[in-house]
Amino acid sequence: MSNKVVLMGVKGGPAIRPNGPMPTSSLIEIAGRSCVVDCGLGVSKGLVQTGLSLKSLDLIFITHLHSDHILELGGLIHTAWTSGLATPVHVYGPKGIGAVWEGFLSSLAFDIDLRIDDEGRPDLRGLVTITEYDEGIVANLPNGLVVRALRVDHPPILDCFALRFDSPDWSVCFSADTAYFPPLADFARGCDLLIHEAMLEAGVDRLVARTTGDGAKLKAHIVRAHSEARDAAKIAQTAGVPRLALHHLVPADDPEITADHWRAACADAFSGEIIIGYDGCVIEGPNS
Repeated sequence: MSNKVVLMGVKGGPAIRPNGPMPTSSLIEIAGRSCVVDCGLGVSKGLVQTGLSLKSLDLIFITHLHSDHILELGGLIHTAWTSGLATPVHVYGPKGIGAVWEGFLSSLAFDIDLRIDDEGRPDLRGLVTITEYDEGIVANLPNGLVVRALRVDHPPILDCFALRFDSPDWSVCFSADTAYFPPLADFARGCDLLIHEAMLEAGVDRLVARTTGDGAKLKAHIVRAHSEARDAAKIAQTAGVPRLALHHLVPADDPEITADHWRAACADAFSGEIIIGYDGCVIEGPNS
């Protein structure tokens, strides 16, 4: 079995811009399973580009209910269904994810019913199981794969969770969206790879200036709810992980910020391998 993570969308926040990266979604292949982590815009195309057949979609994990993590949840499942999906899909998410799915089904009821009748498809509503999780063990899966959750600090959202995937030969932790949160280091301890969100505050003012609305409120949210890259590096160093991948980058599409800037922000705080995420970034794990 091969193990890998593909960062399909690495942009923090919901806006998309010409030639820029897409919002958050990832694929982790571990213990013979393919797990989608978050479903921002672009996740369906991102999965296809990894070579995964959408007909085989069966495990989705959502970290929290911000739109840049769930906007294409329904769209992904529906697109997989129209691509031939006829087997169960299990979605794990925080409290409220069931309402998100039910709302999608309601909004697409005409299309779903029409395709069942006109194209002979199985009823999509019967294929999907929703599990709302809290801290602790989220799922015990075959081949020794265990998924655990830790509530992190992402104000004003209470139910935002880091996720840890443990198999007999590989362990990966996703920070989700979080301010600097020292308990995350204990949660990630012993992992082979930490995928942590990252912000460069130097670019936040330019980001806010490109966004309509109350700039002061937006900046205040970004700064209080996200982690400076150097703080992500501190978490990785304290956790003792050998590899750190920066993900959910804020800002992700500023031409004045390069991979060298992200790397420099981490270099003094983390002694392991630093990976700067980009859409389509493949991080290989061990083959077993």
